[in-house]
Amino acid sequence: MKAILADAVNWYVRLHDSDVDEATRVQWQAWYAADNRHAEAWARLEQLQYRLGNAPRGAAQTLQAARWDRRSAVKALALLLGVGAVGWQGYRVSPWRADYWTRVGERRQLTLADGTRLDLNTDSRVDVVFDAGQRLIQLRQGEILVDTAQDPRPLSVCTAEGDILALGARFSVRQDSGVSHVTVATQAVEVQAKRMSQRLRIDTGYSLSFTADSFGPLRPMDPDAQAWVQGMLVSVDWRLGDVVQALARYRPGYLGCSKEVAGLRLSGAFNLDDTNVALASLEDALPIRVRRMTDYWVRLEPSGQG
Repeated sequence: MKAILADAVNWYVRLHDSDVDEATRVQWQAWYAADNRHAEAWARLEQLQYRLGNAPRGAAQTLQAARWDRRSAVKALALLLGVGAVGWQGYRVSPWRADYWTRVGERRQLTLADGTRLDLNTDSRVDVVFDAGQRLIQLRQGEILVDTAQDPRPLSVCTAEGDILALGARFSVRQDSGVSHVTVATQAVEVQAKRMSQRLRIDTGYSLSFTADSFGPLRPMDPDAQAWVQGMLVSVDWRLGDVVQALARYRPGYLGCSKEVAGLRLSGAFNLDDTNVALASLEDALPIRVRRMTDYWVRLEPSGQG
């Protein structure tokens, strides 16, 4: 994987060179599509770039200073990815950024040029490409809800695993490691996995998970699956471990629970804008205690544990 990560860094630098041409972009697209590991490496690189862009001030100043020496900056990027020293070529680097993005715990709603409404969940990034023949939303990370506006041009959401063509739909898409999840609230979408010729239609009220080369089963959608748009997490007879995993997406640092309490079951509604209040509610409702080492390291344990 180190060699693939090294290739990803080289491509990243080439694409951000001021002299980049269309032929280079086409070559990169061919490399990206040739192997699912390439897409995974690219996603890892983009996630690193996003997190560096939100680094504390001291770290950000160090990184900014490094950018004055492009060879040092690229080498540092490789080392942060765990690639190690390789034979880098000297390309000029520009900081990476997405068209629209959210920090951990942040949500954002916006209206695109065609009238489509786009909601971004926590820690999400998208690029948007509209031209005369298409409307393309590229989900780089996280989760979005799309409320499609009427327009003669097709609208698609692209993930690392494939494309979702909107058929006048209101639908959500979540990008996880190696798998995409689609939930359709109204109308329908068609899903095309990267390495499959078959298209699969998802109608109102159903959800699907898929990889680059396989479709999961169609399932009835969770009626509260899109409650995050209103800033709520709704659980109905969930395991505590699953509730904690969902809340962890909305706060920086580590949030987990011990195996002794992970299987406890509960139902409830939690405000995603204040996960500390949600944790206090869990502590009141269940035989657990919230153990805090710092604000960025929190663990749920049995209430009697010392």
